[in-house]
Amino acid sequence: MLTLRRLFVLLIASMISYQSYSQGCSDAGFCTMGAMKPDQNYSKRIAIKLRSIEFNYYKGTSLLTAVIQAATVDFNLGINDFSAIQIKVPYMWVSGNLGETAGLGDISLSYTRLLKTHNGWSINGTLGAKIPSGDSNETVNNEHTGGMDAPIHMYYQPSLGSFDAVAGISALSGKWLFATGIQIALTENNNQFTWAGFPNYPDPEYLQSHDRGIELKRGIDVMLRVERNWRFTNFNFSLGALPIYRITKDEAILPGTDERSKLPNTTGLALSVLGSFGYHFDVNNSIKIIQGIKLVDRDFNPDGLTRDDVLSISYVYKF
Repeated sequence: MLTLRRLFVLLIASMISYQSYSQGCSDAGFCTMGAMKPDQNYSKRIAIKLRSIEFNYYKGTSLLTAVIQAATVDFNLGINDFSAIQIKVPYMWVSGNLGETAGLGDISLSYTRLLKTHNGWSINGTLGAKIPSGDSNETVNNEHTGGMDAPIHMYYQPSLGSFDAVAGISALSGKWLFATGIQIALTENNNQFTWAGFPNYPDPEYLQSHDRGIELKRGIDVMLRVERNWRFTNFNFSLGALPIYRITKDEAILPGTDERSKLPNTTGLALSVLGSFGYHFDVNNSIKIIQGIKLVDRDFNPDGLTRDDVLSISYVYKF
């Protein structure tokens, strides 16, 4: 029989080598905060203690060549019978045709409160924020940039470079989860990527497929999560849908000018269907795998958030 450590290593190895065509939540990350998280445990109250610590590995491919990987530590801390704080700290590394970057990702902070219980349902509300770890203007110096430091596209940036406000609410039972949330970028970033920064890139058409957004301020995102969960003694699995709609246009400086403008074609829907599997070794230790299948994408992506391939695995320790 496999030990916990051996099984965890095998699952990580299989995930690293696995290739799929999927999209989970955008890296803006609000659909994994507080009441909006997938595959939640149903409980009428939140214990007064550290509820859990989760270690997550994520790998995703962009619509171009950038491969985004992240290792995240997710703390969930109960502060009284009905409320908890979540802190997520990611480290990201990205590689692709334009270069390589690595660094601390944006920090997520959220407060979640149990608002009401009724007939086997709990209603939870979340308020939160994303804190940038940088200004989203990491540079690379390679053969494509002519030996100069050049700002690289948002796909390669560990930080989105903006302060964001997040709010959400969910209705949760033993079988169903319905959640909705909103994320608002409060500030623009400092990304300065232009095609001119890569004068030696051999394929101009490919280079120009990287949508530009100088000093980008992302539009407002609204999400809805619908999930059905099947729970058994030692394992559970779920199926669900996750539409994310950008309801306002992105805003950026137009290349070659000092003029800020709303960017066309930056609103619209990103839709995924999601599946998860969890296995509980005992009351304290569990693992979780989540995968999504992309159905709809936004066409214009200066923020670098769209993914073509996503799979994540987590180890959770509950206190």
